[in-house]
Amino acid sequence: METAQHTKELLKKVRLVELKTRGLSDHIFSGEYHSAFKGRGMTFSEVREYSPGDEVRTVDWNVTARFGHPFVKVFEEERELTVMLIADMSGSGEFGSVNQLKRDLVTEVCATIAFSAIQNNDKTGLILFTDRVEKYIPPKKGRSHTLRIIRELIEFKPQHRATNVGEALRFLNRVIKKRSIAFLISDLLDTGYEDALKIANRKHDLVALRTNDPRESELPNVGLIRFTDPETGESSWVDTASKRVRAHYRAEALKHHARTRDILRRAGVDSAVIGTREGYVRPLMNLFRQRD
Repeated sequence: METAQHTKELLKKVRLVELKTRGLSDHIFSGEYHSAFKGRGMTFSEVREYSPGDEVRTVDWNVTARFGHPFVKVFEEERELTVMLIADMSGSGEFGSVNQLKRDLVTEVCATIAFSAIQNNDKTGLILFTDRVEKYIPPKKGRSHTLRIIRELIEFKPQHRATNVGEALRFLNRVIKKRSIAFLISDLLDTGYEDALKIANRKHDLVALRTNDPRESELPNVGLIRFTDPETGESSWVDTASKRVRAHYRAEALKHHARTRDILRRAGVDSAVIGTREGYVRPLMNLFRQRD
């Protein structure tokens, strides 16, 4: 009975995510996505008779010789793409002080991108990681596959709580041989992933979506409170009434944001910040339009 109830609740959650994100992808993102992520290759389509203005290098000399007048090869943009969603499932994703948890934000943005991919006949795959890769769903097309991805994102219970961004990117390079569009969705609360980021971006078209919550930058003045690190489990008491403590906390947060922004810029990775307060619609739209 409990299993049936659990399944019912899960399907209800999946349906709610589908309704919200599919609507966004239908009415807002599909055109922007198509423009931002055009097929990168050209594939042979057909041969037709030469027209004035056609480039000489496109002439098909075999067909021209056979028929005695010029024919040219026509190439089309290779539209079908592989989209990889690399989602951070570490402990810090369970934080959220405003409208939703960072993990819920990750689920919604993954679903929106996946539904946008469906409309362009692209395949979507999923990598769930903490300090190791915990789940891999190979790329496939279609609504039922996207619903499976959403179900995994909602229900997945990670075995570990720390973060290793570099390991997730190295795994991407190992399993996806063809160039893909790879979305790294993470708060990037990690170090030492710079080389893996550069290598992955050379092999794939890598885009970073950095999850954020306002309380990670600003401490409220609520007196003495106990902080527990969601990734290490370590606890400490912090006096938030102290201006000095709040200023130090803010300065460290700004330093992290600036360092992360610099790492992404130097690796040539396009990025956007998506927040539990601001959401992801506007940042994604802006990112897609910049790439158009």
